Amino acid sequence: MTPLKIYTDGACSGNQNDENFGGWGAILEYGSHQKEIFGGEPDTTNNRMEMTALLRAFEAVTKEGQSIKVFSDSSYLVNCFKERWYENWLKNGWKTSGKKPVENQDLWESIIPYLSRHKIQFYRVKGHINLNSKKLDIDRLFDDFLESNGSFFSIDDFKYIVEMNNRADALAVRGIASVKDLAE
Repeated sequence: MTPLKIYTDGACSGNQNDENFGGWGAILEYGSHQKEIFGGEPDTTNNRMEMTALLRAFEAVTKEGQSIKVFSDSSYLVNCFKERWYENWLKNGWKTSGKKPVENQDLWESIIPYLSRHKIQFYRVKGHINLNSKKLDIDRLFDDFLESNGSFFSIDDFKYIVEMNNRADALAVRGIASVKDLAE
């Protein structure tokens, strides 16, 4: 079965301020077919935008039982699923191990059901890599990527994943711009 690949990113301009603009972007890729989606929200956080990108991508998947590979630069998002944090949150009534309420519970509750609808693997990719930089140590970055995600990726796979992550980031920036335009 050909896997559906999803590349996501979120961004927030003024993340630490009470008033800000956030954007999210996702690319769904099945074989040679691609679909780009993006959007934005005012007064949000970067983590919420990372999660929204994934949720909107899952909502765009029309067939059940897909094999999905998710690539994200969000440690928060990827680690939740790779390390199965959500299982303890569910057992503990949406409390962290420190007995505090889980942040972004509303989005987690919307995303988690997709785990049982599809076979999903999560991969962490370092964001904002300029593959054209003369100072880039591509071998070190590739080794770090393999260490986090497994050794079945080639260097060409890695470069392509980085390019797609950069495109998802550009979509998130478009999402920010669209919300700013509405606010003006």
